[in-house]
Amino acid sequence: MEWVVGAGLVLAGALAGVAAGLFVVRRRAGAEGRHVIGTEQDGGVLKGLGRKSLDSLRVGVVVLDGSDHPVLVNPAARAMGLLRSGGAPGTIAAHPILRTLAGQVRRTGVRREVELDMPRGRAGAAPAPLGLHLRAVALAAGHVAVEAADVTESHRLARVRRDFVANVSHELKTPIGALQLLSEALLDATELAGDGAAEPNEDLVAARRFAERIHHESHRMGRLVSELLELSRLQGAEPLPTPEPVSLDWVIAEVVDRTRTTASAKNIDVTYEGPKGATVWGTDSQVATAVSNLVENAVAYSPEGTTVRLTVRQADEWVDIDVTDQGIGISPQDLDRIFERFYRADQARSRATGGTGLGLAIVKHIATNHGGRVDVSSVLGGGSTFTLRLPAQPLEAPLPLPPALAPEAAEVPGRNS
Repeated sequence: MEWVVGAGLVLAGALAGVAAGLFVVRRRAGAEGRHVIGTEQDGGVLKGLGRKSLDSLRVGVVVLDGSDHPVLVNPAARAMGLLRSGGAPGTIAAHPILRTLAGQVRRTGVRREVELDMPRGRAGAAPAPLGLHLRAVALAAGHVAVEAADVTESHRLARVRRDFVANVSHELKTPIGALQLLSEALLDATELAGDGAAEPNEDLVAARRFAERIHHESHRMGRLVSELLELSRLQGAEPLPTPEPVSLDWVIAEVVDRTRTTASAKNIDVTYEGPKGATVWGTDSQVATAVSNLVENAVAYSPEGTTVRLTVRQADEWVDIDVTDQGIGISPQDLDRIFERFYRADQARSRATGGTGLGLAIVKHIATNHGGRVDVSSVLGGGSTFTLRLPAQPLEAPLPLPPALAPEAAEVPGRNS
């Protein structure tokens, strides 16, 4: 599909010539007043080749004029159902989603992209929705070109993968919980059996050592399952909560409470610097999870007796949350990959810290779902600073639809790492 999308992107950039008159809609003078999409005869061979090239693409292309009337539509766009019947008999109109995107592009002057699932035809006519990647760019004289790529198969595979991970993780929670309880019972039994013994029993010592290992690994597996479920939800298995103002005072207090035990075990101080009363726009539990994961990661890779510093910097539209440590740092070749799922810069050290390899991937998806981002700067051997940037006020919705159209775009798949 990549070459098709690439060809469509190149074509969309050249559609200014289309708006200038290569292809136009002519209104017939008849009583029906139908729009006819075609070519002027004056363009000769060049316009004929352009039309054939456009019609041969599997990428749908629709050009809307300043009044959102379609002035150019190729067969792929028609097949995707991007046209609707107009208000008058015999007329055509662009799909409301396309008109919404076009309006946003005209207002902001910035291209817009969105992925969504649209029903095929009438409700219930097809079991699977049509997955589309829409890209809208501004042309001359108020015209907007909308390119539509069919990503139905990738959406289906992503749903299958998310469902598989969620189902397997959910089923694993029960046996893992049983393992944790049994290992705790075994630890208690070996401790009671060893009380009062004049000399340590080698069998009891070995049994206790194995029980402690089982207990440690079962807790690690339980954390892995929980983070897999969390990542699956963030990637679109569940609808995103409605954004609300989130108090960073509460988030910082929650993060310090969550990480107190781990930090105290290594004699690491978690400090905070920043204004009081700062807020971000999103979901409180997810913001707290993202910051907690960054602090836990800093604690895990910092030596004992150091400091992890939390800093909040507020601008007009964004709030930056910095997590700075005095740890081992990250090598330049690993900086671009640390947010990938299960990626470990240092395999041996990661096993020693008990990490799952999912914490930073979860942070990345939380930031993306909130319309923000996460960055990192690091010096090998000189510590790291992770910056979580979140909106300080409601962002313009990526695709605000009229209420009647909401079910058509209800599922917006999450982005993968």
